[in-house]
Amino acid sequence: MTRTSRFGLLLIVLLLAAIPLAVQAQTPDETTLVIAQSVDVGALEPALINSRAESNIFNHLFGTLYEISETGTLLPYLATSYSISADGTEWTFTLNEGLTCHDGEALTAEDVVYSFQRAADPANAFTGNTSGFVFPSIGYVDARVDGDLQATIITDSAQSEPLRLGLISEVYIHCKDYYSSLPLEQVAEAPVGSGPYRFVEWVRDDYVLIEKNPDFTLRTANFDQIYWRVIPEASTRVAELIAGNVDIIANVPPDQVAAVDNSGAASVQSVSGTRRMYVGFQFGESFADAPGYDAIQNTDVRVALQYAVDVPTICSTLLGTECERASSMVNPPNNNPNLTAYPYDPAMAEQLLDEAGYPRGENGVRFEITLMGPRGRYLNDANVVQAIGQYLTDVGVQTTVEILDWSSDYLPRVREKNVGPLFFLGTGGGTWAALYDMADLSAPDAGTNYTNWANEEWFSLWDSAQGVDLDTERELVNQMLEVFYNDPPWLMLYFQPDFYGVSSRIDWQARRDEQIVVYGASLK
Repeated sequence: MTRTSRFGLLLIVLLLAAIPLAVQAQTPDETTLVIAQSVDVGALEPALINSRAESNIFNHLFGTLYEISETGTLLPYLATSYSISADGTEWTFTLNEGLTCHDGEALTAEDVVYSFQRAADPANAFTGNTSGFVFPSIGYVDARVDGDLQATIITDSAQSEPLRLGLISEVYIHCKDYYSSLPLEQVAEAPVGSGPYRFVEWVRDDYVLIEKNPDFTLRTANFDQIYWRVIPEASTRVAELIAGNVDIIANVPPDQVAAVDNSGAASVQSVSGTRRMYVGFQFGESFADAPGYDAIQNTDVRVALQYAVDVPTICSTLLGTECERASSMVNPPNNNPNLTAYPYDPAMAEQLLDEAGYPRGENGVRFEITLMGPRGRYLNDANVVQAIGQYLTDVGVQTTVEILDWSSDYLPRVREKNVGPLFFLGTGGGTWAALYDMADLSAPDAGTNYTNWANEEWFSLWDSAQGVDLDTERELVNQMLEVFYNDPPWLMLYFQPDFYGVSSRIDWQARRDEQIVVYGASLK
């Protein structure tokens, strides 16, 4: 046998052997934690993150200056403290000493500044949470180095302290030497982070493997390895959990909660989530020729449709729980107390549609429209979208439902604001600051203003609410919520309930904000 043939045979043997080994490596043991999510990451690039599945992984690979706790408290993380300039536009953060990147290089203020400047660089064309949501919301201008351990974030105006600090806490800090030396596409395949775990391997549509970083001391990492498996089908995630192949899963279907709880291998943790679920009304002109587009530009039509959908029944029948219909875009603790959620009243919906100039035709149809929605991202999402479409059809708005795969089709459309004229979506929220929930609509062109809504009164009030005292901010917030209520860019639905399946072998507590943070998890 020639050397070449021996090498070829050896290669085949190794490849075949790798298949069962990969499966075995993902089986939980005393050193390994396995988490199953419904979708894969789009790229391992911190400036492209735009989904919870991605941020869950990056929360372990990268540190942030501050972080938001389970209760909404803002806590020091990579930074020990911060100070604010007299005019409120400059925020200076002091870093912990002795921090290192995963490549062994010291992590300094230069890395912090680079992380902000890189995300803002238009040449990179980043579309993730940092450039699309955080930067427009805080009025980001630039960043500068003020010393080895001091970095300053420069903004265009003063802003509410909790809001700005919370938003800055969403920016992942990565390492200049590595990221500046390689092409974007290369670093997006192999990230070098700054957090308690470091990257090992990414097998697309299968798993991301990370391992404990022994040099990171700011957070406790009790497992040597964490596998983030991709399992699109909820029933398969449940089966893998019960079989002991997975430790944590999200979005347990309501009809499978009992099976998990009765398995003896796992149990379900249910939490009232902070994610706002809604149907967006598309104002973008790219849909101007679509059926129904002209109708939903009418405020009275959008108000009428609020009455058409039976949200409590959707919750009880499709989500397996009771949930309160949202009356605005902010979580209940921060809502305007004078606003009442629109009730289910199809007769009122029909009356208002008549008055808006859209009576039923001879065929019973007022107008036709398309409702887009995802499959595989939210709790029972495809069925919820189908139900909403039927409720709208029942009041004469003939609705065609178009269900798209979340990762491959729907999410890219959302990022491009190319969904509609109606679209189903959920955006993250919190209880710690009303303006944080409202920052989705910080500007008409904000990356998270997926509806392209441009109400002048709203955006004028948003500008007025920045950098004022708390009493004035509260007054302005209430006014903004009234504008939102009376000229709704969303058909308001509910705050998503979350059901997590958790192995009986681990000690871990689910959070309300959908973040799966496990560096504190441990064996029982």
